[in-house]
Formats: sequence, C-alpha cells, structure tokens
Amino acid sequence: MNFVMKAAMGGGPPDVGKMLGGEEKEEDPDAAQKEEERQEALRQQEEERKGKYAKMEAERESMRQGIRDKYGLKKREEAEAEAAAAAEESAEGSLTRPKKLVPAGCGDEEEEESIMDTVMKYLPGPLQDMLKK
Repeated sequence: MNFVMKAAMGGGPPDVGKMLGGEEKEEDPDAAQKEEERQEALRQQEEERKGKYAKMEAERESMRQGIRDKYGLKKREEAEAEAAAAAEESAEGSLTRPKKLVPAGCGDEEEEESIMDTVMKYLPGPLQDMLKK
C-alpha cells in the first residue's frame, strides 16, 4: 500500500484523509455565532490598539511642539513650504525652471587646468607640444 491509500483509510495524518474526500466532521450549529463573536472581538482589539497609538502620537506631537516653541523651530512641512515659496519668488519673472546650485569645486577653471596639467604629464613629448599650441 502506498502512502495515499493509507492516509485515505485513516492510517496517515488526519488532514490528508479529509483532502482526499474522506470523512468530514459535521459543523457545530453555534459555529457561525462563535465566528461572529470572534470577529467582533478582533475588531474591538484593533480599535483599542488604534486608539492607544493615536493617544501616544498626540503626546509625542505635543512634546515636539514644546521643543519647537522653546528653540524657535518650525515644522518640517512649514519650512519646506517656505523654501518652495522662496524658490517660486526668485523664478517669478523667468520662463525657464530655476537653475540648480553647483556645489563648490565643480566646474572651477583652476581645477580644470590642473587636471589638464596632470594629463599632459603622461603624454609623450610630441603630443604634449601639439596640444600646447
């Protein structure tokens, strides 16, 4: 006998017999009511959890506001909105988008010359003469 036949006859794990169409247990008549009660309990727990975390977040926000007031800081959203408004004001008369700021050291003429000098060191003599002209 193979494993499937043993399981179907009750010799294997109990779940395998059910999967193969073996005997099925009758459902409890109160099962629907119990399931409904369970679902209601889960909903209630979820509401309690959300309430708890909302309360904690409100406490944190009041603490943050106290720190902002003490040190004269602004909320992130307010600071970002002011920065965006300032960028719009500077680009008010422009037809193109605002230029991005170039970090220091990028595109400096002196630096480009020093890179050229470095490259020239590794070139053969005749090429160096040709590029210097």
